[in-house]
Amino acid sequence: MKRVASGILPIIAINRKAPTALHKQIYDAYREAIVDGSLRPGQRIPSTRVLASEIGVSRFPVLNAYAQLLAEGYFESRVGAGTVVSGSLPGQVPPSQSTGERFAATRCGPRPVARRASILPSPERPPWLVGLGAFSVGQVAFDEFPLRVWSNLVARRCRNMDAKSFHYGEPKGSKALREAIANYLRTARSLHCDAEQIIIVSGSQQALEISARVLLDPGSPVWMEEPGYGLARDVFALAGCRLVPVTVDREGLQVATGVKRCRRARAAFVTPSHQFPLGVTMSASRRLQLLDWAQNMGSWIIEDDYDSEYRYESMPIASLQGLDANARVIYIGTFSKVLFPSLRLGYVVVPPDLVDRFLAIRRVMDLSPPTFFQEVLAEFIVNGHFARHIRRMRVLYRERRSALVDCVRKELGSAVEVMGDAAGMYLTVTLPEGSRDLEIAERAGRQNLRVWPLSFSYMGEEPRQGFILGFGSTPVPAIAPAVRKLGQLLGAKGARE
Repeated sequence: MKRVASGILPIIAINRKAPTALHKQIYDAYREAIVDGSLRPGQRIPSTRVLASEIGVSRFPVLNAYAQLLAEGYFESRVGAGTVVSGSLPGQVPPSQSTGERFAATRCGPRPVARRASILPSPERPPWLVGLGAFSVGQVAFDEFPLRVWSNLVARRCRNMDAKSFHYGEPKGSKALREAIANYLRTARSLHCDAEQIIIVSGSQQALEISARVLLDPGSPVWMEEPGYGLARDVFALAGCRLVPVTVDREGLQVATGVKRCRRARAAFVTPSHQFPLGVTMSASRRLQLLDWAQNMGSWIIEDDYDSEYRYESMPIASLQGLDANARVIYIGTFSKVLFPSLRLGYVVVPPDLVDRFLAIRRVMDLSPPTFFQEVLAEFIVNGHFARHIRRMRVLYRERRSALVDCVRKELGSAVEVMGDAAGMYLTVTLPEGSRDLEIAERAGRQNLRVWPLSFSYMGEEPRQGFILGFGSTPVPAIAPAVRKLGQLLGAKGARE
């Protein structure tokens, strides 16, 4: 016998002292909910037996109310689905408005919000951040992920769950995962750390938010790479910090420029292994200058090491934290670029004397990270699947990177300059003066090209024009046609001729 799922129980306030009959109260409650749009066409209604039990009345008034609603066309019966709100409502019922439309149509009085809520840009996503398409930045080769291995680990973890698995997890995160990450970081990234310094977070963005709350006060000056990572700027701006743009050249952040502009900045945010968006690697001399500045000024360095695993011309570059002898670096890593973004797992490596302060903020934000996928990921790393996946992806991304560089040089020629192709999952091309990368990116989006305008990464009024082209999720056969489309948008062939 097929079982029909229970419907959603509406809020029906029964007043036994009211002169209105019980069946009329039930009828009025349903009709009002349908008219104002709280109940939508096709939405399942609970059975008369379930509703009578929930609101504490006999079944007869409920049967009478349902019969009236069916007769008037507000309800309809569907075979196998029970009773649902009618898809064609009676003519006297006005079209229901959305909640937003109803609020907009009324005068609700003052609606104050915090000033910081207006600091952030519009939530409307530009075309280069919507969906998948050629050159999407930050997207990985989803089809190459070892899904069967991962699924087997997930299934095994499900079978072995016990009552403890449903409780709150450790505020720092799973100890097994933290130990696996510590072993990996010491070996592959030359970090000085142990598991007790690692806090698991929901991606690098939450790590930035926690760092800002712990280290910075409203008005604190913060060095920001120029050009740089926009979402990091948003975090520090929301914290009320004073953002100090510091120019990036082929050696990375210009420390001398930062000192000149704001010597006593509270912190510096950097992406030294693969600078976003120019893709350069901070030189050894600049790293030492930055560490000396932080120690002399009592400042902090926030190192975002988001895709350092992928280098194609050399071995991975050692982390800035590994050079730090004075515990001035907050190191942030994520699994979004090496596994998949929806996993939402990252980590922050904190100096020992700051761990308790970071944990205090972590608890306030969401108590603890979800446990289940932490345990799966720990097993994925310990069993060697993580290292094998990185090795495979390094080969694959090198092939896609080379194909993209060749196609850009062939199709776009000297009209553009290629930067940052030695590492990561994107490269940057700069455009001639007079170009308008934002306008081109808008047009490119309509042709399923997700080119990220370089100017979007600048704070200043004279941004460099160009594009950030991701190749992680773009197969080699799709690269040449996509570059040709981009060339047509740029008019590159005509410019060369």
